[in-house]
Amino acid sequence: MLVHALIVARKEIRDHLRDTRSLVSSAFYALMGPLVVGVVSIAVHGAVHGEKSSAVLVSMMSIFALVATFVGGMNVAMDAIAGERERRSLLPLLMNPLLRRDVIIGKWLAITLFAVAGVIINLSGFAIVVALPFRLLIGVTLALIPLVLFAAAVELLISTWSRNIKEAHTYLSLVIFLPMVIGMFLIFFPHMASTWLWLPVAGQQLLIDLLTKGAPVSLVSSLALSLVTAASAALILLAAAKLLHRDEFVYGS
Repeated sequence: MLVHALIVARKEIRDHLRDTRSLVSSAFYALMGPLVVGVVSIAVHGAVHGEKSSAVLVSMMSIFALVATFVGGMNVAMDAIAGERERRSLLPLLMNPLLRRDVIIGKWLAITLFAVAGVIINLSGFAIVVALPFRLLIGVTLALIPLVLFAAAVELLISTWSRNIKEAHTYLSLVIFLPMVIGMFLIFFPHMASTWLWLPVAGQQLLIDLLTKGAPVSLVSSLALSLVTAASAALILLAAAKLLHRDEFVYGS
């Protein structure tokens, strides 16, 4: 059933593995968080001690971890549909005996793979800078996987909607601010946490916050959040597939 989708995914992965500039850029974005937190930890050493210093670093880590779910696959998403359209290679692809759904799923799988790699690089950097326990590292990674699926779907939808790479780059650059804004909002207004618990991005932010504080995490709530996030990703992919049935999004006019 997904054979064609896997073929499309393999093509996307091979194409982007050849583009070292794209890979280096994604890796740099993923490591930006650990680098910033590392510099801050050195700057506050001796000025702020104990739990207060750790809380600041952990809060920064959680926001940058959320951002990593979006930046890891951003370059791949930018080229996935908008780039193909600009190079006039999208229409030949769609003329093959492929369902539009399979094209979208295949490209989404490729974006997801690179996004997962970005998250792993990001959290590995934090493991070195903040000395995260292995158990916590695994917990945060599992908490972010559903968000990676959601982020890849959002980025692919934007790429499908955009007429060219320049337009896709503009919109995708703005999307990166979404986890930053939500993360900072919940840090400054923690009383709003219960209201946003079931929403993608906000829910993962709260879940990571509980994990890093060593607070008890409800398995039912975590699974419910994951299901809501995955279902949201599926709906977004369906919307992207429907766009590919419209001539203006195939030809970019």
